[in-house]
Amino acid sequence: MFWVEGKEKVINSSWIRKMFEEGEKLAKIHGAENVFNFSLGNPYKEPPKKVKESVSKFMEQEGIHKYMTNAGFVDVREQIAEHFNKESLTKIQGKNIIMTSGAAGGLNIILKSLLNKDEEVVVFAPYFVEYGFYAQNHGGKIKVVDTCHNNFIPRGEDLKAVLNDKTKAVIINSPNNPSGALYSKKTIEELATALVNWEKESGKKVFLISDEPYTEIVYDKHKVPKIMDCYPNTIVTTSFSKSLGLAGQRIGYVIISPNIEDSELLTDIMVFCNRTLGFVSASALWQKVAGDCIGEKVDISDYQEKRDIIFEHLTSLGFEIRKPEGTFYLFPKSPLKNDVEFAKIAMKYNILIVPGSGFGAPGYFRISYCVPTDMVKKSLDAWTKLAKELNL
Repeated sequence: MFWVEGKEKVINSSWIRKMFEEGEKLAKIHGAENVFNFSLGNPYKEPPKKVKESVSKFMEQEGIHKYMTNAGFVDVREQIAEHFNKESLTKIQGKNIIMTSGAAGGLNIILKSLLNKDEEVVVFAPYFVEYGFYAQNHGGKIKVVDTCHNNFIPRGEDLKAVLNDKTKAVIINSPNNPSGALYSKKTIEELATALVNWEKESGKKVFLISDEPYTEIVYDKHKVPKIMDCYPNTIVTTSFSKSLGLAGQRIGYVIISPNIEDSELLTDIMVFCNRTLGFVSASALWQKVAGDCIGEKVDISDYQEKRDIIFEHLTSLGFEIRKPEGTFYLFPKSPLKNDVEFAKIAMKYNILIVPGSGFGAPGYFRISYCVPTDMVKKSLDAWTKLAKELNL
């Protein structure tokens, strides 16, 4: 019964939420200004001005609150396709896009459409923990491939080693939550080669699902490769939660590559799943806003400043950290083998971080620096005291 299974899932569910809730308790005891909560990837800055102006404009549009096709407004999907095509060799049309309730909604309609019972989805650790639950939602399961030994970058040979008759899809997330690692075009092509060779060998097609909510948060002039240009059987899902600071509005979309065999049929199946999973369609108002603001994004210079402040301070204290190319996360190695125990010790100094075990990568921890800069600077003394206790 789900009641029994559900209790276990809740107990083992997101460390992110657990640590965030601990932060709320500490704030009541010590005052919010004295708690350094780096647990939740929740953009604190307001969305760009144009987004708010767009909301006001479309709120007054006649018919905005009515049903539309389950795939979303035609004009919005065409706006997104036009924007996508500016930097992609693979040209898409509005009909290749489905508007969704965030990237999470997108992943669920994708996996519902693709998975048969007990089929596998390959994920690369560290990974967003919900992937496992999303696969279970639709009768599948995840196969975890570790990347910690390779600086958080997946390798084609490691993917090849886990491919089998039950493999239906691979999820990649670049820039990656929680490591901030950006997969280069060479890395993507290496993974694509492994999948192409597997199809030739086994006759089985494997879909590459690219989860892309952080593609607009990239530093130091790095470029995010277009996955569809590297592999034909690609499905992209993304959201405006991070790029426009709209995490609470749950608006995103899915792109089905036109190079997929029977791509129109797959699109129709996903539209059907959008309805039958209960999403029905993405928010009408926020679809219009998303299309209107497709070229906008938050100021990432603020994030980069905070990345550099924390990175430089923690490395000076002796923490081992891969400098992230994107996102608003750091993923240092834990000074203690037991990352959960380390997180508990950090709480003594009112520092809230998420153990790497919550991302399939024990021995590390995540810092989410999408917080006010003043809080970051104020936390530095607490980090110093924590490092001193652990003799770094």
